[in-house]
Amino acid sequence: MVTRIHISEDFTDVPGPRFRHEGDFSGEQFRQDFLVPTLRIGEKTVIDLNDTEGYGSSFLEEAFGGLIREEHFSLSTLKALIELMSRDETWIAQIWSYVEEASIEADLDAPKVDVTVGG
Repeated sequence: MVTRIHISEDFTDVPGPRFRHEGDFSGEQFRQDFLVPTLRIGEKTVIDLNDTEGYGSSFLEEAFGGLIREEHFSLSTLKALIELMSRDETWIAQIWSYVEEASIEADLDAPKVDVTVGG
């Protein structure tokens, strides 16, 4: 099964700040409420980044880098489960750079969540 998340339709067309306490439609909220539930069960997740007013780096870093830093997913799991779609390829490159940077910075002794792809 594949879950499709079109951010502008399913979440907001005006993504907000990094954390929930900083305002509505935060990267933290998107990660916790939209990404984690499908990724935890090993479901392939297609994320459509199109049709928003744009993304702040703090939103993207928290939403996607936070999957490793806060939720303890492994880089290999995220690469297997997440497919990003955007007419602007720079958003995709930026997201994967945040994920890879979080992976490098992650404590090597911290447990990682590996899930079976396809659930």
